[in-house]
Amino acid sequence: MPDLSSFLNLLEREKQLARVRVEVDPELEITEVATRVVKEQGPALLFEQVKGSAFPLAINLLGNDRRIELALGRHPQAVGDELRRLIEAAMPPRPKRLIEEWRTVGRLLAMPPRKVRRAACQQVEETPDLSRFPILKCWPRDAGRFITCGMVLTHDPDTDVRNLGIYRMQVVAPDRVLMHWQIQKGGGFHYWKAEQQGKALAVAVIIGGDPILYLASVAPLPEGIDELAFAGFLRGGRVPLVPGRTKMTVAPADAEIVIEGVVPPDERIPEGPFGDHFGHYSHPKPCPVMWIHAVTRRRRPIYQAAVVGKPPQEDRYIGNAVQEMLLPMIRLIHPEIRDLWAYYEAGFHSLGVASVIERFRKEGMKAALGLLGMGQMALTKCLILVDADVDARDAPAVLRAIRDQFDPAEDFLLLPGVPFDTLDFTSFTLNLGSKMVLDATRHGGTVRVSPVEFTDADILKLHPRIRASRCVEGALLAVQVEGEGRPVVEELVKVPSLGSVKLIAAVSDDVNLHDRESLLWGIFTRFDPARDVVFTESSLRGAWPVYRGRMGIDATFKGGYPDTIAMEPAIVELVNHRWHQYWTA
Repeated sequence: MPDLSSFLNLLEREKQLARVRVEVDPELEITEVATRVVKEQGPALLFEQVKGSAFPLAINLLGNDRRIELALGRHPQAVGDELRRLIEAAMPPRPKRLIEEWRTVGRLLAMPPRKVRRAACQQVEETPDLSRFPILKCWPRDAGRFITCGMVLTHDPDTDVRNLGIYRMQVVAPDRVLMHWQIQKGGGFHYWKAEQQGKALAVAVIIGGDPILYLASVAPLPEGIDELAFAGFLRGGRVPLVPGRTKMTVAPADAEIVIEGVVPPDERIPEGPFGDHFGHYSHPKPCPVMWIHAVTRRRRPIYQAAVVGKPPQEDRYIGNAVQEMLLPMIRLIHPEIRDLWAYYEAGFHSLGVASVIERFRKEGMKAALGLLGMGQMALTKCLILVDADVDARDAPAVLRAIRDQFDPAEDFLLLPGVPFDTLDFTSFTLNLGSKMVLDATRHGGTVRVSPVEFTDADILKLHPRIRASRCVEGALLAVQVEGEGRPVVEELVKVPSLGSVKLIAAVSDDVNLHDRESLLWGIFTRFDPARDVVFTESSLRGAWPVYRGRMGIDATFKGGYPDTIAMEPAIVELVNHRWHQYWTA
């Protein structure tokens, strides 16, 4: 769809849109409604009357697989197949194959954006005042209202290469926001370069537009690849760009709202807390300040928002779609990789699984080291390797591979003191932590381990702090513990009667052991490998650490961790009371 209104009309025709006509509050109430709808895999929402604003608000636009397909015009996997076929036809160039792929070649020709003089996004120009827009306060302990769907357009100060990315922005004044540039983000790299040169960075924030532009801005493309050009490829039509009112940047002509300004060097203000997609509040930290110089919009703009938090949220579907699309580009660099999957349940960066074809011993580990140095994959905390015939997207199948193949003496790699996801709090050091690789490939041999079954009563006897347990695929023993988890894990890894169990994880009492999403979230978002992983035995052979036996993970909530996100009971009760009103007005 060329713009947001067209996409909403399509969703309505496809019965994928619900209009909420009663007044709702952008402070917490919309979050509670939207998160419930996402969990039910419900429709996109258009709130037509938002308290304190004259503009409607759209949310959960891409919150299921069907709406992703409607936005792209095809399944995300089809996009990946197009890229694969194009790469095969072009390396080396084969004219016959290129002719056969004329539709895909046509998409290549649509990549360069085109310039226009007039634009719907500039129908109205007004004095900067963000209070006019229905900007959300998503969670009770958020520091204020945050723009959550702003596509941030920046230019490299030296090369003028564009970057379009989505970063949260805390509103601190009618004409100022804080720019949360995490590490390994294109906009952040542009600001770093501008700041080194003592220059302000020109920025345009685009709110609402072609959903394909939104997907392109989320995609972790290689540095220097223009997301606007990628959007042209996905759409099969060139993105129209109009010069900004400040003359310092450009903006997609079909956007709903454009906010233009500059981010000066050497200016920081504390940002946060904010309830992010790891399901916890991020700690406050200094962030650059954007000073807004111009705001333009359509006459009747639609404000687009998103909520992140404890999974599942809308980003589940967006992240999965992007993975499907970009896998062929990863295979181009790593042909040994059959599949690669980051788990939304763990906030994507906390858990990834790669299925690999091993043409020589430990080729999988070679692939892992390459992946952990590549783009956004460099922020992956735990990477598990499995054979090509194991479904990397099937957590039980991955656990069976660990049960049968993983031996920490040969198959565990710890990387301490490396770059860490900005949102990951478990190392207690911003942007710095550790990573681990678990190699569960066969190494040329096949092993089958008979799983040992346990009753909850059997496990409760092993330590007085254990309150509940679950053994998954005979490989992972998860125990819900009271208080500190490390002493429990240190004892359990030494219990000989646990048979086939290779992994033991202690979690806190807010984790539902029998819910897949909750269990993966509760384990992988709450530990730092170097700090919280133990083994039955460990020793040094020279400088080489050697681990034996079972691997234990203390994934309990620890002092110094930020609070887990939870909605205020009064808001939950309000939405319970009003639930029928939202859909019947």
